[in-house]
Amino acid sequence: MIKSVWTLSCAVLIAAALVACSGKPASAPALSSVGTVRISTQLPRKAEGVDIKVVDPKTAGQKAAGVKASNWKTAANIWPTKGWFSSSPEDQDVDGAKLQAALEFAGKQGLALHSVLVIRHGSIVLEKYFAPNDAASTHLLYSCTKSFVSALVGIAIGKGYITDVNRPVVSFFPGRSFVGANSAHVSPQQILYKQTITVENLLTMSSGLDWSEADGTYSKMYSSSTDWVKFVLDAPMVAQPGRSFTYSSGSSHLLSAIIQKASGMNTYEFARENLFGPLGIKDPSWDRDPSGIPIGGWGLSLTPRDMAKLGYLYLHGGLWEGKQVVPVSWVRDSTRPHIRADVNWQYGYQWWLDPSRSFFAAIGRYGQGIFVVPGLDLVVVFTAHMDSGDPEVDLLKKYIIPACSPGP
Repeated sequence: MIKSVWTLSCAVLIAAALVACSGKPASAPALSSVGTVRISTQLPRKAEGVDIKVVDPKTAGQKAAGVKASNWKTAANIWPTKGWFSSSPEDQDVDGAKLQAALEFAGKQGLALHSVLVIRHGSIVLEKYFAPNDAASTHLLYSCTKSFVSALVGIAIGKGYITDVNRPVVSFFPGRSFVGANSAHVSPQQILYKQTITVENLLTMSSGLDWSEADGTYSKMYSSSTDWVKFVLDAPMVAQPGRSFTYSSGSSHLLSAIIQKASGMNTYEFARENLFGPLGIKDPSWDRDPSGIPIGGWGLSLTPRDMAKLGYLYLHGGLWEGKQVVPVSWVRDSTRPHIRADVNWQYGYQWWLDPSRSFFAAIGRYGQGIFVVPGLDLVVVFTAHMDSGDPEVDLLKKYIIPACSPGP
């Protein structure tokens, strides 16, 4: 099921791997000359409690970030709010030769990668861009946006704007009716089901609402509806809430609308104050629906380095520079399995989960991905323009993860 959704707009279900995308579109750039494993040209800053040696990054054999893999507590004090640290792979117990092999594999496969970013113990150990992309290039995240929205829901709950995930969705829109155009044919059972859809059902893609994750659905929303909340909630019920998984960018958009309703702030402003600002993400672009609500299922654009900050935040249980930006309980609940998406994948609160639970991921169409491997203190970001995910999964599983020596 997940593979088929790669062909759809704005939402990605990854079937064979964590990273969205691979494939070989006709427009894919040639990657035959991938170059060497590259250290970021940004010199490291001194972080609180860490003795940072400022070293020319061209001197790959020297310690750039001053953090060894054996000292994970020290690494946790590195915060990239104003910029990422950089290091040689070996100084973070990463095999640089295997990272180079990953790039060579990408070249042989003709993968239409835009960037690859590997961060271990808070330091960039691999940062590769493919022309015309560079570190300043922003990328439409597509469905990676959903994981940012999930974080905002957790923040809203932590601040008391939303009581909990069991609150009925319709309660956020009092005085409104969502029965659809064929109201005379709606059964009492369907009405009851719709009234019992909860915030958690939206988070886990189990609302029971009829939804087709396809370009045609998005086109209809854009062309025939100025009220996207009504468009989504007017759909008939096809299942009891909580019983089955149906991937829906519409459900994610309802979450954005709920954040806005509950907080009294536009979702973008809420994000800027409570998430983007603390992480040092400066005024990102975020598409909005006709009512001005930031689109919950897609539409956020970020640089790869800023994408990595969400992964790093979740790697540290929602903590950032001594402040609990996202409640730790929310991070834990978001990244544990709540429902099976298909035979291969589980789903949390707008996060994809590896069945072995060794990593979790934000996945977006065409190969945008943020992958978090807690057991290795590892964050990996991909941006791309591809149709299939299998080869990139190979990059992650066969090269990047094996390149990292386990911690103590």
